Amino acid sequence: MTSRRFSDVEFGEDLPPLTPDTSIPNVTTFVKAAGMLNERFTDHEAARKQGLPGAIVPGIMSQAVMASMIHHWAPEAQVEKIDTVFRAPVLVGHPHTVTGVVTDMDDDAHTVEIDLTLENEAGETRVLGTATVRLP
Repeated sequence: MTSRRFSDVEFGEDLPPLTPDTSIPNVTTFVKAAGMLNERFTDHEAARKQGLPGAIVPGIMSQAVMASMIHHWAPEAQVEKIDTVFRAPVLVGHPHTVTGVVTDMDDDAHTVEIDLTLENEAGETRVLGTATVRLP
């Protein structure tokens, strides 16, 4: 990862996509660390019994993978704010892709606005987000 400065960024720039690890072992590690163990996140059958299509990735983990994509793009960036809209469940064990595009820039504050999208393998948007990011 290379350092990225505000002066390196262009309006409309696409961030490199990220394919997060949504496997049951990785989600289990995350929910244990977050202190939110619930079978709906780690067991497909238990999640179906709760009316879900299968085990789901917790919303805060979806936000975390969006922030992770930003830090892969700009390791020294400070994510000041991230807002998300959860449109549909992110299913555990299915491939997903996080993408982002720079939609606004503030020269004085050295911040950029990034529109974020988390899509499943069918190209369906599962989570939308906007992040305000400060760059050196």
